Amino acid sequence: MISITPTGKSMGAIVTGVDLSKPLSTSDFAKTLKALGEYGVLRFPEQHIDAAALRDFSLRFGPIQVGMSEGFRHPDVHEVGILSNVIENGKPIGLADAGQDWHTDMSYRETVGFVNVLYAVKVPVRDGKAIGDTLFANMHAAYEGLVPEWKTLLTGMTATHDFNKFWDNMRMNHGSSRPALTPEQRAKRPPVVHPVFITHPLTGRTVLYCNPGYAIRINEMSEAESDKVLDMLFKHQLQDKYIYRHSWQVNDLLIWEHIGTLHNAIPDYGPNEHRMMLRCQVMTTPQVFEAGFVARAVEHGSAMH
Repeated sequence: MISITPTGKSMGAIVTGVDLSKPLSTSDFAKTLKALGEYGVLRFPEQHIDAAALRDFSLRFGPIQVGMSEGFRHPDVHEVGILSNVIENGKPIGLADAGQDWHTDMSYRETVGFVNVLYAVKVPVRDGKAIGDTLFANMHAAYEGLVPEWKTLLTGMTATHDFNKFWDNMRMNHGSSRPALTPEQRAKRPPVVHPVFITHPLTGRTVLYCNPGYAIRINEMSEAESDKVLDMLFKHQLQDKYIYRHSWQVNDLLIWEHIGTLHNAIPDYGPNEHRMMLRCQVMTTPQVFEAGFVARAVEHGSAMH
């Protein structure tokens, strides 16, 4: 029987009593979806699954983005990406530096990220302690923690999100080996606009949807005022009281929803301290933001309907 135990931290819960190598029942999927909205991050420990099972579980939540290049995808199940610093025969077998620094996935696209599913194959350990943790920030709580004046000021405003901001930051400030984007590549990722506050589809509550990884401008303000307000928002949403730290163990399966969270992978491990994750990136569909989405997903046992 499925059991969901809150971490007691700013967010997160541990889910036991299910074997994700097999399809979730409609009832267990319903409980998982509701818990995902309530806790933001769910850990399923001691799962023993292959890439196909990871794909099938992820598809319950929506369509999977297949955007990684061939060398960073699972050779047999192309919907599954590989995040890894492992090198074999002189070639990397995964995208090594993905996700370092605070962001929420795909906010730079019209179709934003819905959930991320990561399965830990290798976890680096130093002096008996796992390293390479992932941090999360609670954007339900960050919105609720804003003073009323800021809520009033920002209601109805929008922010521009730009893929180039994150890419360039990784290259200039985090020692990434990724090359500079060509003009053609930049043109394929034009900036997009999203509301600063949005209604979360799983909870019906308002969240702060504006992250330091991609947000570059509040459009209804002057550039100087926007810079000042964004700086305030980024500092506010990353206060310790909103942060949850996940320490990985081999065979952890972690799922988190992007709309109400930020995340940051900590690169505190060396090239010989191997970390490998299998990942499925689930995108939103228009139906995610329609009234009754959760009820329909629960009834059908899948968010795909």
